[in-house]
Amino acid sequence: MPFIPACAAPTFKLHGASFTGLASPQRGATDTAVWIVTLNAGTPGIPHQLTREEIFVGLEGRAVATIGDQTHELTAGSALIVPPHTMFTLTNPDAAPFRAVAVLPVGGQALIADQPPFTPPWAA
Repeated sequence: MPFIPACAAPTFKLHGASFTGLASPQRGATDTAVWIVTLNAGTPGIPHQLTREEIFVGLEGRAVATIGDQTHELTAGSALIVPPHTMFTLTNPDAAPFRAVAVLPVGGQALIADQPPFTPPWAA
């Protein structure tokens, strides 16, 4: 059974956010990728979508999620389920960081603007 200690979890940075990879195929998972996402204070959301359902569970701080034409406030203990192929953003409008656990089935890919689909490195 693979074990990833916090000190060995790789961190990736993209668009003002940090992604700390916990479980992924490169780290021994076969079905589910899990990471911690941290949005720095005042980080705007980047419109994107995924090819598989993505789930966020708030740990600390506050973020505003826009999924399609609906807006939700994500706080500690709340969950956000983003359907596949649905445009969404996750924005931190506050002065404190926002942290959440994110879950994506292995094989899920991100779609940003006109770029080709890609597997986020924290989920690979």
